[in-house]
Amino acid sequence: MVFMPRWTCPRCDREFGRARQSHTCVPGVTVDASFAGRSPATRAIYDEILAHVASLGPVHEDAVSVGVFLKADRKLAEVRPRSRDVWLALYLPRPDRDPRFARVFGPGGGRVVHILLLREPEDVDDQVRGWLTEAFIHASDTRASDTRASD
Repeated sequence: MVFMPRWTCPRCDREFGRARQSHTCVPGVTVDASFAGRSPATRAIYDEILAHVASLGPVHEDAVSVGVFLKADRKLAEVRPRSRDVWLALYLPRPDRDPRFARVFGPGGGRVVHILLLREPEDVDDQVRGWLTEAFIHASDTRASDTRASD
């Protein structure tokens, strides 16, 4: 896989896949700050997700106050800690009607968003890792003509 260089917004210091990419210009935070005040299980779920995605190749963690956006060349997932669970949005190339998904919406920009609600680190099982792998591969396609949804 070829990974494109990332552009850093001079105003908010966040990284994106394309120069001058449209985004909500808010300063990033640390991953620790995104999970501050949440249960240890919540952070452990994130650590399980990140460990798998990082095993696939380079991944950028774009931490903001609501959670962490995981990116290869484009966004592949959003991890948002909540009071009782972790909201995981996976950007897949196709709809999957698996009953574990709390919601599926799209397609938009060639991707379908799938929402999982994870309560324990063990919820990041082989099936979830498979979806993360598919999302990573789909977000790593660096065709110059790619006009899919923005980060």
